Parts: sequence; C-alpha cells; structure tokens
Amino acid sequence: MDDDHAHVRDFFAPRAEGWDARFPDDGPAYAAAVGELGLRAGDAVLDAGCGTGRALPALRAAVGPSGTVLGADLTPEMLYAAVRAGRDRSAHLTVADIARLPLRDGALDAVFAAGLVSHLPEPGAGLRELARVVRPGGRLALFHPIGRAALAARQGREPTPADLRAEPDLRPLLAEAGWQLVSYTDEAARFLALAERRPAP
Repeated sequence: MDDDHAHVRDFFAPRAEGWDARFPDDGPAYAAAVGELGLRAGDAVLDAGCGTGRALPALRAAVGPSGTVLGADLTPEMLYAAVRAGRDRSAHLTVADIARLPLRDGALDAVFAAGLVSHLPEPGAGLRELARVVRPGGRLALFHPIGRAALAARQGREPTPADLRAEPDLRPLLAEAGWQLVSYTDEAARFLALAERRPAP
C-alpha cells in the first residue's frame, strides 16, 4: 500500500464505526442527488468511494431489481459499516482502488461519487479511470451533502481557489479525463457536479 492510500485509510478507518451517526440527516440529500443522475431500470452504476454506503439504497431503487449496483471503497472498515447497516443488500461491495477498477471498458452506465475527488491522490488519473469504465454518454455525479463554503467552515477554514471542486478547476480537469461538465451546483445545502462521458476520439 503506497503512502497516499495509507493516508486515506488512516483517516477513514478509525472514523468508520461512527461515520453515519456524525451525519444522520444526509439521507434525503443523497437520494435527491441520485435522482439527478438520470438512471433507468436495468442500468449498471458504481458508487465510487462508497464509504458506509449511504447512496446505495437510492441507487438500487433507481436501477431496480434488474440493474447492477456496485460499491467500491479503499477502506475495509467503511465497507464493514455498510454491511452492518444492511446496505450490502442494495449492492455488491468490494475493496478497490478507484484508480484501478476491476471492471471492463464501458461496463457502466453511470458513476456516483460522494466526497471523492478531494481524497484522490491523483484526481486526473482517478477521473480517467472512471471514464474508462463508463460507456460514452454515461453520467458521473460528483456530490457532497454540503457546499464548498459550508464544508470549509465546518473544517475551520476559508474556501480556496485551489479547491479542485471550484468550477474553473473542475471543468478542465474533467475534460482532460474524458468528461464534459453539464451542470454545476455549489450551494450551502449541497455540491453536485454532473458530467457526461464523451465519446472516445
């Protein structure tokens, strides 16, 4: 395990057991964001960096029993928490590095990613890998249940222009990785960037 991955696991592993209790009111925001992903019955979707799986029931409801829902996370303890919460009934869970997914090219219709980008050691590489596993025209939702300014305030800091989620930074980052940003919302109650997988050149 490299140092970047160790850092992520060291952050999340001790917090996994109490993670959901820290954010008990986020469920509706997750469900609303999933609703904007445009999923259809029978679709295949990945929750990338799924953590304790708060989006998984909404993803399962969106794709129905004929669809495929995968949850991948780098931290086993977060996935154990998802299982304890019964969310493994909504998805197949796996420990995986988002930059090296065990999926074939174009296997998915969509990816949902909550709070992921800021934890990727190499965001461009991670977004390229997500593009690889999504079919052309498929969707990506980058979500957080509070906006950038509210999150910075929670962490006792100011939002910075260097934040990868700032639209002027995120748009070219996505474009270089094979995505086109189609909508961008950054308000107190949520952050949601929706992107579409561009056809390969």
